[in-house]
Amino acid sequence: MINALSLLIGWVLDLLFGDPARLPHPVVWFGRAIAFCEHRLNKGSHRRLKGALTALTLIALVFVITFALLIVLPPLARMAVEAILIFYCLAGTTLIREVRQVFLALDRSLDEGRRQVARIVGRDTANLSAQEVRTAALETLAENLSDGVIAPLFWLALLGVPGMMAYKMVNTLDSMIGYRTDRYRDFGCWAAHIDDVANYIPARLTALLMILPSFRPSLFAFVHRNGRNHASPNSGYPEAALAGILDCRFGGPHDYFGQRFDKPYIGSNDRELTTEDMRIAVRVNRRAEVLMVILTALTLVSFEIIAYLCNLI
Repeated sequence: MINALSLLIGWVLDLLFGDPARLPHPVVWFGRAIAFCEHRLNKGSHRRLKGALTALTLIALVFVITFALLIVLPPLARMAVEAILIFYCLAGTTLIREVRQVFLALDRSLDEGRRQVARIVGRDTANLSAQEVRTAALETLAENLSDGVIAPLFWLALLGVPGMMAYKMVNTLDSMIGYRTDRYRDFGCWAAHIDDVANYIPARLTALLMILPSFRPSLFAFVHRNGRNHASPNSGYPEAALAGILDCRFGGPHDYFGQRFDKPYIGSNDRELTTEDMRIAVRVNRRAEVLMVILTALTLVSFEIIAYLCNLI
């Protein structure tokens, strides 16, 4: 039962505090390791091979180090460390807080809204309109519900805390080098593909968990039609779920690192987004998060019971 207790403790810590900005964070260390490798290896020939070896090595190291750390600890110490690592891996509270701040900043001025949304999106924000700022924030809220909450919990249920930590390295690799720009196209190719595989099920599970509490079965057909309207094989599904719930339109052209990328539209109702839409989206995220925590806890308890019964045999 220790894994389930660790999950509940870690989740409550995230609800109370969000990302611990003043404490050392594993994702910061991951980012430094990725930057170190990228600066030294992303040059010359064989960049795709070097990028693949970098991604696979860093992911494997995180899994092995986490596993080795936990296996040598006594039960109560292991539970405490697991709870802390789960706390670090979950980003639901910080995500919601940042999106709320975007809408509040936009109420003050467009420039403030642009600066605030730049904290949570990878696209260029200097020339975004107010509508584009709101759209970017809500797209990020949906996409990162999958990346920052549902997917980590999915891998926790499947491979324990080492799997959860390894997933965070996968996600950090993709967010830093998984772009189709001239600099990262070859070196980050494997990082992007690994992230696609790791998020394939969680992204679709996220859409399901977003829709279920709405009691609107028609949204499943909407997500089926629109979920593939995205450059990513995964991000479109949670975005489509939120676009269907809000009856709005996401997607369209975006600029990344000075380059224009024409993304398909998700949904067709190009209406003005409001602060009330943000409040609805936040409630949708929280409900999906609670459902996933319950599912993960039940899965972990089931594994513990099965392990206990196997030991008796």
